[in-house]
Amino acid sequence: MKIVSFKICLFLAVAISLYSCSVGKEYARPNLDIPPDYKNTPAVTGDSILLPWKTFFRDPKLVALIGGAMQKNKDVSIALLNVEQVELNYKQARLGLIPKLDLVVGASRTFPSKNSLNGSLNEQFTGQRYLDDFNASLSLSWEADIWGKVKMQKAGAKADYFQQKENLAALKTRIVAQVAQSYNNLITLDEQLKVALRNAALSDSTLKMINLQFRAAQVNSLAVDQAEAQKKTAELLVPLTRQNIEVQENALSILCGTFPNEIQRAESKVLLMESGLFPTGVPANLLSRRPDVKAAEFAVISANAKAGLSKAAMYPALSLTPSLGANAFRFTKWFDLPGSLAKSFAGNITQPIFRKNELKTAYELAKLDQQKAAETFRLSVMTAVGEVSDALAKAKYSDERSKLVSEKRAALDKASRDAMLLFKNGMATYLEVIIAQNNSLQNELEQTEIHRDQFNAVIDLYRSLGGGAE
Repeated sequence: MKIVSFKICLFLAVAISLYSCSVGKEYARPNLDIPPDYKNTPAVTGDSILLPWKTFFRDPKLVALIGGAMQKNKDVSIALLNVEQVELNYKQARLGLIPKLDLVVGASRTFPSKNSLNGSLNEQFTGQRYLDDFNASLSLSWEADIWGKVKMQKAGAKADYFQQKENLAALKTRIVAQVAQSYNNLITLDEQLKVALRNAALSDSTLKMINLQFRAAQVNSLAVDQAEAQKKTAELLVPLTRQNIEVQENALSILCGTFPNEIQRAESKVLLMESGLFPTGVPANLLSRRPDVKAAEFAVISANAKAGLSKAAMYPALSLTPSLGANAFRFTKWFDLPGSLAKSFAGNITQPIFRKNELKTAYELAKLDQQKAAETFRLSVMTAVGEVSDALAKAKYSDERSKLVSEKRAALDKASRDAMLLFKNGMATYLEVIIAQNNSLQNELEQTEIHRDQFNAVIDLYRSLGGGAE
């Protein structure tokens, strides 16, 4: 008995000595070589970057739409369920070191053959054809974490959990931007409809005036035909714009998690959002706040843990399985202690032999996945820098375009008025009037699009810097 106890103690000592061993590498962040600044070098405060959408956007109707999207958008609902799943996986991984304790209670009756040893002995000693077995035991099983597998499982599960959390934040930020841009596009279409209706009315007035001059034989029928065509050109924009408005309303409704419906909106975009939050650019290191970049880094951490687990699978596994219970061949003596007391202790070391190539290949694949995750992380950082740079460029040059188109509009409005006055006094042709009106119409439409681009650029910059999903 002393020899057996000594062997058991020696077995446990070996297990404990190997317990602290670890085959996985600690996570080290990949070298990113992030530039210190963007093309436009400036400075903004961290407070302006992390401004929540409820504060950043000033239009109460837009804020209400974004709030509805945060609660009802189906992509957000799916992402929330994904977070719940990985949270459960993380909680499960944290229990990896806890031994498994099982209670087994069972009874069986066996009828061995008369010619078998068990059958002949049983009938000889008990006088019965059958053999009963009553068993109740507590069985403990525990695999010693020799190679740090539990630690790597916890690290991987934790990284997966935070990756999903960051993916959810990135999704919310993207949806905030999409709702805001769709809302901005809708108001732009409203402005274009006003322009189309105003120009249709102006073309109608021009047609009436030319008709009067035609009756007075001051112009020919070609002038009437040209004026009629110009009127139809302006009127054609009306149904097209109304169609685009309804399509945009449908898309925005679905984005907000509702069936297509009319969208309540402001008359203009004057109070759409805060202004002057992003002067000309931002330091590149602020990209660390972007949730999609964070998610990409957590993917690298998870892949690093999985590579370590794949390597640990090639090494021996140590397991201990003691049990204690009551066992008897008669029900009346089942719990007759200590006579029915049964106990056992087993320890096993398992070393894969014929699966060596399979496990080695799995480890090589895991290392490749880790390298791919690191490259994806680097790409996400490069993409983020590019998106911010694009948004800065769009914001900068759309402002310049807005100033130029305003100056152009003033000149075209004056040209349209002058052409009408000159035409009334017989100093200009009807073609000059029509050309001036058409140029003015096109410029007004272009101006609404430039204003849309201005606001969309600021919204895109807000998103590309991480925004504020809460």
